[in-house]
Amino acid sequence: MLAIARSEGYQAYALSVSYGQRHAAELQAAERVAQRLGAVALQRMQVNLDAVGGSALTDRSIAVPETPGSGIPVTYVPARNTLFLSLALGWAEVLGATDLFIGVNAVDYSGYPDCRPEFVRAFEGLANLATKAGVEGARFRVHTPLIQLSKAEIIRRGAALGVDFGETVSCYQADAEGRACGRCDSCRIRRDGFAAAGLADPTRYQG
Repeated sequence: MLAIARSEGYQAYALSVSYGQRHAAELQAAERVAQRLGAVALQRMQVNLDAVGGSALTDRSIAVPETPGSGIPVTYVPARNTLFLSLALGWAEVLGATDLFIGVNAVDYSGYPDCRPEFVRAFEGLANLATKAGVEGARFRVHTPLIQLSKAEIIRRGAALGVDFGETVSCYQADAEGRACGRCDSCRIRRDGFAAAGLADPTRYQG
């Protein structure tokens, strides 16, 4: 997503959020990727969603599922993307920016309700109602360049833009070194995406 924004001429101010997730590896990966892809700045913010619980990604007493299930999985984090976009909106208003980018996907994903186009449209409307900038005439837009792409299409597009996927982390239970478990839903979707794209999977796996 960052590579797409940069290719379209945007100056990118990247945001990563420490929200009480199981590991910090994805935060460390965000720093590497933001630097490599030319973000103007990377802001790390903190929200203690582990205090809320209710998700296998923030509550270690809930096991991360390793087989596909039905319905919204326990890896859903309540209100996560709403909070992420709210933090981004606040920073954007201070920066004088009106374009927000978020990498949600409604095709090869786990069924999360806050990855759907309907959610994005609703938040965009909220952004224009709930901010000083919006009231004074600014028009906020939430960009979701990945939302209708398959995982294979995302991988091909990223590769064409020079993204080093070996530097990224998407596993729900990566270890301290950022190595993927190879068993969770996120690992399965990622691995299948590389296979469908016809590209070698650069993911570092545990063991």
